[in-house]
Amino acid sequence: MLARDAIAAAVAGRAELIVLPELVNSGYVFRTAEEARAAAVPAGGELIRSWGREAARGGAMLVAGFCELAPDGRVFNSSVLIDGDQVLAVYRKLHLWGEESNWFSPGEEPAPVIATRLGQIGLAVCYDLEFPELTRGLALQGAELIALPTNWPFEEPPDGGRPILHGLGAMTAYWSKVFVAVCDRCGTERGVEFEGGSVIAGPSGALLAGPVPDRGVEILYADCDLAAARDKRVGAHNDAFADRRSEHYVSGLREG
Repeated sequence: MLARDAIAAAVAGRAELIVLPELVNSGYVFRTAEEARAAAVPAGGELIRSWGREAARGGAMLVAGFCELAPDGRVFNSSVLIDGDQVLAVYRKLHLWGEESNWFSPGEEPAPVIATRLGQIGLAVCYDLEFPELTRGLALQGAELIALPTNWPFEEPPDGGRPILHGLGAMTAYWSKVFVAVCDRCGTERGVEFEGGSVIAGPSGALLAGPVPDRGVEILYADCDLAAARDKRVGAHNDAFADRRSEHYVSGLREG
């Protein structure tokens, strides 16, 4: 399914925020750095803006992973937040997975939280989800929803358990009492099979949508009242943020 067709289908389903997978414009499996560079596009270019305009036909905003050609010539694995024809933010993936460092420069700026007409949206990409420092940092900055484009390669689930990737979004949502929307790749590219692990999780840790049956193609929908993510209470006596004692946490290592 083409990105624009997927956006149109989500708009027809009355989505207000649409999330597409990682590296939508290029695919994930490269053979050379030159191949990645040839697929890269600027964040403010026509392709990205055309996606935004398609989403805006239904009044929706869009988060999409893409292969970015930066003004200085570097290539990044990036995520864009766009509202109509306006690019609100671009985030460059901080934590590169596997062979990604052969094709991309690592990001150099913190993952952002953007105030939008829908609420406070934090951006991260795929492997970033495995760094709780990053996602908790987004929540501490006020993120009410964290949007994660991903391209998770398929892994056999552990004996007696479900795939760990399906739980990462739910646990991240629970720890910081936020919404988490993971849009994952499915299918096979150049012999690499993908997880198809899209999920939407709420502040209680419950999966509001997903995972997709049989790891196939499906659009997930969930009603997310982002205001609910401002309440960090845990039961009658505790608060996930107020109870933090960060002065006692290890923030670095000392030699000797």
